[in-house]
Amino acid sequence: MSTEPIPMDIRQRAIAAAQGKVPFDVLLTGGTVVDVATLELREADVGLVGEMIASVHPRGKYRDAARVHDVTGRWIAPGLIDGHVHFESSHMLPHNYCSVVLPQGTTTIFCDPHELANVLGLDGVRWAVQASRGLPMRFIVQASSCVPAAPGLETSGADFQAPEIRELMGWPEVAGLAEVMDMRAVLEASPRMIGILTEALASGKIIEGHARGLSAERLQAYLAAGISADHEITSGEDALEKLRAGMTVELRGSHDYMLPDAVAAVLSLPVIPTSLTVCTDDVFPDYLVEKGGMCDVVRRLVRYGMSAVQAIRCATINNAIRLRREDLGMVCAGRRADLIVLSDLEGIAVEHVYTSGRHVAASGKLVEALHPPVVSLPTKTMKVKPLTADDFRLRIPDITNGRAVVRTIKGARFNSWSEREVEVKDGFAVIPDDVSVMTVIHRHGRSAATPQVAIIEGWDRWGGSYATSYSHDSHNLVAYGFDPEEMALAANTVIGMGGGDAVVQGGKLVASVAFPVAGLLSAKAPEDVAREHHAVVEAAGRIVKWQGPYRTFKALSGQCLACNPGPHLTDLGLTCGDTRQIFSSFLRAA
Repeated sequence: MSTEPIPMDIRQRAIAAAQGKVPFDVLLTGGTVVDVATLELREADVGLVGEMIASVHPRGKYRDAARVHDVTGRWIAPGLIDGHVHFESSHMLPHNYCSVVLPQGTTTIFCDPHELANVLGLDGVRWAVQASRGLPMRFIVQASSCVPAAPGLETSGADFQAPEIRELMGWPEVAGLAEVMDMRAVLEASPRMIGILTEALASGKIIEGHARGLSAERLQAYLAAGISADHEITSGEDALEKLRAGMTVELRGSHDYMLPDAVAAVLSLPVIPTSLTVCTDDVFPDYLVEKGGMCDVVRRLVRYGMSAVQAIRCATINNAIRLRREDLGMVCAGRRADLIVLSDLEGIAVEHVYTSGRHVAASGKLVEALHPPVVSLPTKTMKVKPLTADDFRLRIPDITNGRAVVRTIKGARFNSWSEREVEVKDGFAVIPDDVSVMTVIHRHGRSAATPQVAIIEGWDRWGGSYATSYSHDSHNLVAYGFDPEEMALAANTVIGMGGGDAVVQGGKLVASVAFPVAGLLSAKAPEDVAREHHAVVEAAGRIVKWQGPYRTFKALSGQCLACNPGPHLTDLGLTCGDTRQIFSSFLRAA
């Protein structure tokens, strides 16, 4: 969707229409406007001219329009704005993603294509921009700041430093620097990070944050670097501290377990600040199709105690303010006509969607088929040869037979160090029956594809294997399991598909979904991607026991996130996000 200013000839016609001198192009009559400025619900008609709102006026004042849309008994609200999202998590191409979330009421997304950037570099961001052009939903792009997320601890498909950020920040489609995940590099003012931040600040564009676990002086230091928003909220108190510090807080739907506490916390304030916004961050395709993206997050905020009007405000004008887009986020004259018509205010039931004055969706479906831009698909990114069972066994150096103590990773998402004494046979550890194994292999061709293997505790023993090429944020090939033969079968299936997910149980492949585009995305229709992904999630649930909120399917794609505190296994070995060290699994002979 064009980012050009509204043409003056359109504005001139709107000036005339607002005074009843010429007809509107579209007139919405009989509705109740959700006023996100005053938090009022006001009976009013809304007149559109071209891509903009020309007038919000008393019911029945004007009747002259090319098209009249009677929305009696309905609510007219601004289109939802997703303040932080990686559309790659849907595993859909941009136009397919648009076809799902636009009828749900999302008219603008602030997207960080850093999954694509970590696989393809600048070409990945460029492809995301090109593939989203001309769509009826507005894709506002961020320049991925952390490629890789933890330099020195992992190897992704590219390396962004100051020159790359300088180029990206100069693109008109790019409105800011994406989440700065390497928190330690910020706090230590590493030359690499200072270079990246210098380029972002020089552009005058906004800088998004990733401030998980930062508080007190460390949070203040992070803010002092020029970073002004965070979606990594861990509790209500965390949200309050960051709001009080002056940050824009982005309540994200992907971490539902913390939303009730966050809502309760912000409701304790004298007023909910305009710096409180809403985002999805990551939504898998089956959930996106079945329950929704932003509409689902707003519904949950209402369910957890926020008023519907306030929740809509956080998801519209507050995000527009954050994005410095005075043309978006309100139902008022002069703004772009990005509107949703709700049949149920509390339930956020979206009946109609308008973007830039065009009626684009009704009753959950697009009005017209999309015509995506013609762009080639980046495939053949699995640059790793077929693997053997030995690649998934834990090698113990210098011990052929005997016993050894090895480092292990304990936990899911929030990891801690542990250790185990194991028997060693023929140079390999005999894995205890109550733990499992994780293996990471570099897949981008920029480093040796040497398998890195570690024991993981707190997951019990896997009853099969799961492998994926979608692993935040370097997206190397990752496999989980217990039996090396099953792990090899799952990993080789992913390699053979050109990327994707695979589940093996009883020595047989039981579910898979292919992501041949960058090893992240499918070119299939949304319903097909959702169905296949759901089958993988269901199959994975039969071979591992989930324990929410952390030991979930989602955690499998985040276990390698080396920028977070604690131990993580990457393509370089066992890493520590606190000390920035890399270790071997072997600790000592027992």
